[in-house]
Amino acid sequence: MIAYLRHNRIRLALHQLKDGDGRALLLLHGLGERSPATLPAMAAAWPGPVHALDFTGHGASDIPTGGGYTCEVMMADADTALAHLGCATIVGRGLGAYVGLMLAGGRPKQVRGVILLDGPGLAGGGTATSNPYIPVVDIAQPAPPDPYAIADLATDARPPSYASNYAMLASQHSGLERPITVCTREVPEWLMATMNLLSLEQTGYGEALQEYAALPAA
Repeated sequence: MIAYLRHNRIRLALHQLKDGDGRALLLLHGLGERSPATLPAMAAAWPGPVHALDFTGHGASDIPTGGGYTCEVMMADADTALAHLGCATIVGRGLGAYVGLMLAGGRPKQVRGVILLDGPGLAGGGTATSNPYIPVVDIAQPAPPDPYAIADLATDARPPSYASNYAMLASQHSGLERPITVCTREVPEWLMATMNLLSLEQTGYGEALQEYAALPAA
């Protein structure tokens, strides 16, 4: 079942993969990916409902005209889904992991833990871009995913201090002992800065999911 949510002029597709009571699990996909069509094994143990969001330009969500994608736009997409769900634990892959981290800082009371996983778009364009970069976009490429999304989001700069600010907000205001859990093998600079700031260690995914599932209701 798909709930279509309005984010400005974009219609977002929020897929319900599992029904149930209690806090939702929200899956955020990687760059160029889309939400799974059925409940993935990685989410089967979650006791409550499971939802997955297609970011703007991906899956069943709308494709805007002319690109202009930023991670902040993707964060606003996820915030729209979070407002619909009320609160959720987030599992983010790649780009979705970075977006999930930012949302945990922006909505610390509504995000009841975020699990960061490897996937496309995790590193982005690095810490900074010293020279202007104009991507060559193949507009003949079938969409979705929107080729402009791939071009824009694969090269976005991710300063470590920027990610750290969101991580600090999550740590200070969520009330959780561990609001962010790192389950990645790849550790780009923004993620290393987050781990150093909060003294995080890489954790097994199953352990992280079980820990957040056991949290009391917000």
